[in-house]
Amino acid sequence: MFALNACRLEKGFRHFGHDIGEEDTPFETGLVFAVKLDKGDFIGRNLLAAQKERHKAATPLRTVALRLPGATVEDGPYLIHNEPVRRGDKLVGHVTSGGWGWRLGAVIGLASVHNSDGVGKDWIANGGFEVQIAGIRHQAQVQQDAFYDPEAEIMRG
Repeated sequence: MFALNACRLEKGFRHFGHDIGEEDTPFETGLVFAVKLDKGDFIGRNLLAAQKERHKAATPLRTVALRLPGATVEDGPYLIHNEPVRRGDKLVGHVTSGGWGWRLGAVIGLASVHNSDGVGKDWIANGGFEVQIAGIRHQAQVQQDAFYDPEAEIMRG
């Protein structure tokens, strides 16, 4: 079970109930590739089309991958669940899942972050993210794509 969790975190695979829930949309969770708005009518299609139009550049809420540089398997710090994520002095989200990524040799996780002006690539690239673990802030690397095989070349190979 722990091995499967490590593999899914490295690939950025979302866990329903931890990382995403029924109130999240594919645009917010990074799963828009799974939705084809032009494939026909389905429940929620109009809502998703309106959300896509409204947030062309970036949605205010987004699931992201994160990594703690310098963390070790022996000494941590470790991500588990619900640790606060900050950008500068502002609370911008929380860790939804975390663990050790054996192929990456790093503490990794998924987090839900928000920004009223949009969580886009530029906002993420400007950095300044920290995760608070046991009252101590630790620098965090944040990106939209998975840290391991983001283009799924190994998986499809």
